[in-house]
Amino acid sequence: MPLKISVRSVLPARETGDLMVIGVPAQGGTSKKKNARSPLDGVDRALGGALGRLLKKEEFKGKKDQQVSISTLGKIKADRLIVCGLGDLAKLGPADVRTFAAKAARAANADKAKKLVIGLPEGLEGRLREVVEGLELGAYRFTKYMTGDRKPKVELGQVAICLTGAAPANAKEQVDLGQAVAAGVNLSRDLSNEPPNVLYPDAFAAAAQATAKDAGLKVQVFDYKEIQRRGMKLLQAVGQGSERKPCMVHFSWTPPGASRRIAFVGKGITFDSGGLSIKPAAGMGEMKHDMSGAANIVGLMSIVGRLKPNVEVHGIFAAAENMPDGNAYRPGDVWPSLDGKSVEIINTDAEGRLILADALAYARGLEPDLLVDNATLTGACVVALGNSCSGWYANNEATAEEFQSSVKNSGEIMWRLPLLEDLKDQLKSDSADLKHTGDRWGGSISAALFLREFIGAVPNWVHCDIAGPAMGDRVRGWDPKGGTGHGVLTFLDLIERASKAAPPAKAPAPSLAKAAPPAKAAPAPKAAPAPKAAPAKKAKAKKRAKS
Repeated sequence: MPLKISVRSVLPARETGDLMVIGVPAQGGTSKKKNARSPLDGVDRALGGALGRLLKKEEFKGKKDQQVSISTLGKIKADRLIVCGLGDLAKLGPADVRTFAAKAARAANADKAKKLVIGLPEGLEGRLREVVEGLELGAYRFTKYMTGDRKPKVELGQVAICLTGAAPANAKEQVDLGQAVAAGVNLSRDLSNEPPNVLYPDAFAAAAQATAKDAGLKVQVFDYKEIQRRGMKLLQAVGQGSERKPCMVHFSWTPPGASRRIAFVGKGITFDSGGLSIKPAAGMGEMKHDMSGAANIVGLMSIVGRLKPNVEVHGIFAAAENMPDGNAYRPGDVWPSLDGKSVEIINTDAEGRLILADALAYARGLEPDLLVDNATLTGACVVALGNSCSGWYANNEATAEEFQSSVKNSGEIMWRLPLLEDLKDQLKSDSADLKHTGDRWGGSISAALFLREFIGAVPNWVHCDIAGPAMGDRVRGWDPKGGTGHGVLTFLDLIERASKAAPPAKAPAPSLAKAAPPAKAAPAPKAAPAPKAAPAKKAKAKKRAKS
């Protein structure tokens, strides 16, 4: 449930709540207005000067990440007060604002507070959307399957935002927008966190259909027979080893007269055992998150349905389980792609790029102006950039500049990597048009080069390897441990900026029926059959690897 959020121009000392969190700028980094009020006004007086003495003792200067906590002993209308340093407001980026609010929400959950009072200094009135996003993202917890004492008895439900300055005229609009955005990111997190016996391909498609209905979007689901009919052989190959067959989902938002068309593609491996090139047991449980790229598509499109941008947006994902059995695809196989290129299979644990290849070939039929794919694709990217940073590639400098602007605006941690043509030779095959994997070195780059083979004449393309930050190993900023929804905010910024730049709608958008003829809806998901017991095997710990 979304938080019940109120916004008033009032000092925090006059508000009632269970926990009070006040943001204070660094000395010299306050509002440019003369005689600007402080959100701490009235609080220290009510506490008999105890707060001022504590701040002096702790040498609190309002620097970024400084924090002081004090019990109020009932002298103000909150049990505990936390004062957080914000640093120089002029240098406060989206990530800083969002993280401050997320920390406040987490502190409220830790305190079992039902209502949080958050005080903002003058100068942050126009950042309400980021504050609300941070509150909702920070309050997020995946507790669906917890029972008894493990289930939280009290959860944060209300937030009073106290503005030291005047409330902006569009305060409600900013709050509503922030909550819509956070709801989409949290939906991506929920899907990523679902166990694989619950979220398998058909169930994933059903969740997508429910999301589309709720958001007012068109959606098509291509079931296994339709995948075979269309010639999506790479997707078929990856998924045929599982009893739960693969599918593809296509969301569309097509406002009349849209002047730009953007397509987003995601990898949806609902569980990755590695197939016949099976993974070691250590870390295999994390592979329920191997559909995070597809989860981002669902979360993003839910936001699109609420924002209704003046730009055509398509969200596409391929979903499959990569499992070993007598019908599983094998190393040494040669399979045709939807694109027509033949692909030699080297390692069945590099399945993600195969299903993306067919999804990209399908998406290019929509003739998008910009094509963006995202996937938990390679362990090589995690080795290069760590767990908190994703890597991205672009096929031209203009597209790279546009995407980098959205990365900056979103505050997400992403780093551009090069499409080194020297590594293209790694994909040469003696028996097919392409091998689907290259050498050990430069693994993320060779994977991106492989995907580029399937975008055809699409002028602008970005590939995001989100293997590290898609599944948080610990709390960072506004991201929780587990599924994070990393990438959604950047993709949304691309859409919002394109919508603002688009001229007013005048005529109906061209039909895309030729690219995506009607397909059968996926059947309602059935209860997952109990898996057969397998003999236990010992395995040495191995670092997480994606595909």
